[in-house]
Amino acid sequence: MVSRKHGLAVVGIATMLLVGTACSDSEAGKPGPGAPQSSSTPGASTTPGASTDPSDNPAAASIAVVPAKGAKAVAPDKPVTVTTSVGTIKSVTLKDDDGGTVDGTLNADKTVWTAGPGVKPGVTYTLSGSAEGTDGASVPISSTFSTLKATKSLKASVVPLNGETVGVALPIQIYWNNPVTDRAAVEKRLKVTTSAKTTVEGSWRWVNSKQVNYRPKTYWPAGIKVTVNIDTAGVNAGNGTWGAASREIKFATGKSVITDIDVKKHTMRVTIDGKLARTIPITAGKSGFTTRSGVKVIMEKFATKRMDARTVGIKPGDPEYYDIHDVKWAQRVTSSGEFIHGAPWSSGSQGSENVSHGCVGMSLANGQWYFNQTLRGDPVVVTGTTRHMTEGNGWTDWNLPYAKYKEGSALG
Repeated sequence: MVSRKHGLAVVGIATMLLVGTACSDSEAGKPGPGAPQSSSTPGASTTPGASTDPSDNPAAASIAVVPAKGAKAVAPDKPVTVTTSVGTIKSVTLKDDDGGTVDGTLNADKTVWTAGPGVKPGVTYTLSGSAEGTDGASVPISSTFSTLKATKSLKASVVPLNGETVGVALPIQIYWNNPVTDRAAVEKRLKVTTSAKTTVEGSWRWVNSKQVNYRPKTYWPAGIKVTVNIDTAGVNAGNGTWGAASREIKFATGKSVITDIDVKKHTMRVTIDGKLARTIPITAGKSGFTTRSGVKVIMEKFATKRMDARTVGIKPGDPEYYDIHDVKWAQRVTSSGEFIHGAPWSSGSQGSENVSHGCVGMSLANGQWYFNQTLRGDPVVVTGTTRHMTEGNGWTDWNLPYAKYKEGSALG
């Protein structure tokens, strides 16, 4: 059984989205072998050997480097290549002025080395290495160039946190600090891999120009490891925005905890790893504060939470106003303020009628038990009302059929 740790607080950007705090009804291509780039590429060499000392020996390695030695304002997404027309390339290192390196690959006959993605804007790069001619002599590779400075940089904040263990319905969420114009270019640099024994199909979906989410076709398998590679250093995101850095996020899924709430029957069924663990009597939203039906995801967990109706527009003096400072075992499932929590004040109604302002309430004992079973990212499926979840009111990715969800990918 996978060890479970309670999820940390939502990262800053995600937290800003959670405006309600109480129950309420508010709502790059490679060049051809041996061919230097044309002069249309910023700083490109047009003659082989432009970055090395020429030799009169026809058996000596003859090296051409693109961009040319000393080139300025090179676009980070332009090819960086080292080519020899004689002999083979033995080694190449591409290093920035902070000591970071960019990996590259050799073609089959070892005559062309091409840098991979990761060249960043506003940086000076040094190429070093060696080639060997057909005469067996080693020829050094030595060149420098600098990349253009970005008008705006692109950086990512991510849910979940690195190292977090999450529920099986948690969607990966990437929040960009600047709008992305070329969504396809950025999405090509995003990759999700898992430790699952079988392929886990999934898709990215752009929520808007500053947010892209990922969910699998069905819930994540329990007890797996997931790696998210955000390889966006040097990507051209459009409108003068360039990727400033790459990130790798690793997280794990815990056991499968799936909650089904039937508002009409006033019951909550909790299934753990495929087996019904407990059926809990509950109360939900009364008329005017109807609990939303749909697939919700636990977003935050609080052992104690203050719930003040002013945060959702109900002011003191209103008959519906409340301010409870010590709500126990509170778990948020919508941005607008729906929680699942202990509610001893409604014990007489639990299992028989709905009396809350939209939250799902239960006894303190059941609330504590349930709190101890769940993780941020566990699914909560609510049925029995005609009021439904709207996109964006929480982590609502599972309310779209998978085929529709995939239409939000920039890659088709």
